Amino acid sequence: MHLPFIRGDFLKRREFLTGSSAAAGMFALRSLLRQDRLLASPGSTLPLQNPLAVKPSHFVPRAKNCIFIFLAGGTSQVDLYDPKPELNKRTGQQLPESFTEGNRFSNIKLNESYLMGSPFRFRPRGECGTEISELLPHIGSCADDIALIRTVHHHAFSHGPGELEFCTGKDLPGRASVGAWLTYGLGSECQNLPGYVVLVNDRAPVTRALSWGSGFLPSVHQGVLFRGEGEPLLNLTRPAGVTRNVDRRQLDAISRLNQARYQQVGDPEIMSRIAAYEMAFRMQMAAPDLIDLSQETTAALSAYGIDRPGSPGNFSRNCLLARRLVEQGVRCVTICQRRWDFHEDLFGRISDACQTVDQPIAALLKDLKQRGLLDSTLVVWGTEFGRTALTQNSKPTKKSGRDHHPFAFSLWMAGGGVKGGQVVGRTDEFGWLPVEDPVHLNDFHATMMHLFGLNHEELTFRFKGFDFRLTDIAGKVVRKLVS
Repeated sequence: MHLPFIRGDFLKRREFLTGSSAAAGMFALRSLLRQDRLLASPGSTLPLQNPLAVKPSHFVPRAKNCIFIFLAGGTSQVDLYDPKPELNKRTGQQLPESFTEGNRFSNIKLNESYLMGSPFRFRPRGECGTEISELLPHIGSCADDIALIRTVHHHAFSHGPGELEFCTGKDLPGRASVGAWLTYGLGSECQNLPGYVVLVNDRAPVTRALSWGSGFLPSVHQGVLFRGEGEPLLNLTRPAGVTRNVDRRQLDAISRLNQARYQQVGDPEIMSRIAAYEMAFRMQMAAPDLIDLSQETTAALSAYGIDRPGSPGNFSRNCLLARRLVEQGVRCVTICQRRWDFHEDLFGRISDACQTVDQPIAALLKDLKQRGLLDSTLVVWGTEFGRTALTQNSKPTKKSGRDHHPFAFSLWMAGGGVKGGQVVGRTDEFGWLPVEDPVHLNDFHATMMHLFGLNHEELTFRFKGFDFRLTDIAGKVVRKLVS
């Protein structure tokens, strides 16, 4: 190896130590990369492995694919999933100070806020008898397949940190999303589409691409944003006058240049670049076919509510696209919708929001089950936090709203090895804090990884001298959720 600091036969002690340690470090790094199949062997011209190639799980998985429904803004647990008769009785009273001691809030002034029950009726659904709001009749009809968790909690009380906590396991930017961890740990069975696809309805989350990013993981693992109509990805279509053969030859030339650079520096990110070019080439045929719903039956389109006008139809379409994507082997699909931040006029606005998502989500669950896909597809309903049992700085009226509440809120899972037809956790009489079976978001993510056959403590990535993982330094599998 050429050592540029050698001057004749003279070596300065400091230069020798720094230079030789760097050289030894490079040799060690290359050796480790080859062991992990991230660097080509000497003399080879191609990387040994596609970064999205299927990888073995740590143990036998229950789930193969994930549909991650992220309803950003903060869905209200006391109006949808966690009935509180005592809260209804005490509407208009103030919350005892013992409940709020040590809590921080986004917008609320406690001396101007009052307990406010829900005007919506709850009733038992399915054979399991899980109580779900009348606002979600279609999802309620799937209660026997759903494991509802009423005690999810964390401490991020603003949207950005809360979204990151829910999607990446930590309330700071720069971490990898759940979907990125899944493709990093397991790869993808789909050759012609990305391993992780994102479908956005209405507005994106506050944190936008950070919610589905790869963080410190190689960029090949980040979510790829698909458009539901028209061209799935901008600039994907081959330009007029460019044949498939010419396109292939150009891609091969670019690939040879990237491979030459890869042989020189051994940067795994170059593998991501090569894989991205190859994927784009294959997607030119696969992606347009994917979003063409003409082969779906009229009954299927109607079940999802595709014929509904405006934004509701877009959400329905994306739920159907999610089913089509997992059928093709895509490892993870995130469906995002930011519409649930009701600081005022909650009772009117939440009804409209539920009408948008209730029918298509239930249709998705039933469609997956009818096709034999629900057993291997984990479906998650999630949000960054819930809403307070209090009004936001007003007396209770029909126009009142609720503030952010990360201390106890509701999420659910279905399919993919989940034990459905049950409720995990119990909150106090106001839905304020967990009193039985608290589930931190790190526990929720640990359970997700477990269903995919991954030990969340062993699925790590070394970055800047630290071994990072989705569940940070905490997390335990919630065994009650696993069938």
